[in-house]
Amino acid sequence: METKSKQRGQASAEHMDSEFHKFFVDELKDIYWAEKHLVKALPKMQKAATSEELAAAFEKHTGETQTHIDTLEQIFSLLGEKAVAKKCDAMEGLIEEAKSIMEDTERGTMVRDAGLILAAQKAEHYEIATYGTLKTFADTMGHTEVASLLQQTLDNEKETDVALTKVAEGFVNEQAAAE
Repeated sequence: METKSKQRGQASAEHMDSEFHKFFVDELKDIYWAEKHLVKALPKMQKAATSEELAAAFEKHTGETQTHIDTLEQIFSLLGEKAVAKKCDAMEGLIEEAKSIMEDTERGTMVRDAGLILAAQKAEHYEIATYGTLKTFADTMGHTEVASLLQQTLDNEKETDVALTKVAEGFVNEQAAAE
């Protein structure tokens, strides 16, 4: 066991200058930008929500997203990197799509809530894909503590996705279909 730990530590040090490690850090900067912009978009989605349940879910996720930002800053520190955001075209597009949904749906309707859930789940699925891959990259390079932090965030993103599905299936979709 001890030998594997030493090998992992050495492998991690060897990877620090590799193209793969540089790519990993670049992708961390991308998701950092995504989280920093999502934390600003979620309160707007909360305000646009019709149901109290959905508004509460967005409020909760805003706090969790701030935690994700803090965790990414901790990860950058562990890697000896400066926490710098790099524009994430995917999240920019997802946030723009959420804005369009808010503009194209009528305030006070469950159709709007259904659309907001759709937009939020698209963002969640993007984050789940990103964090899952980044966690695998960290494992590959022997960044055990970083991988653990990424797994915590991944688990939280999956929980948020499930919570949004419960709101949608609990009443929003049915009421939206009746409008």
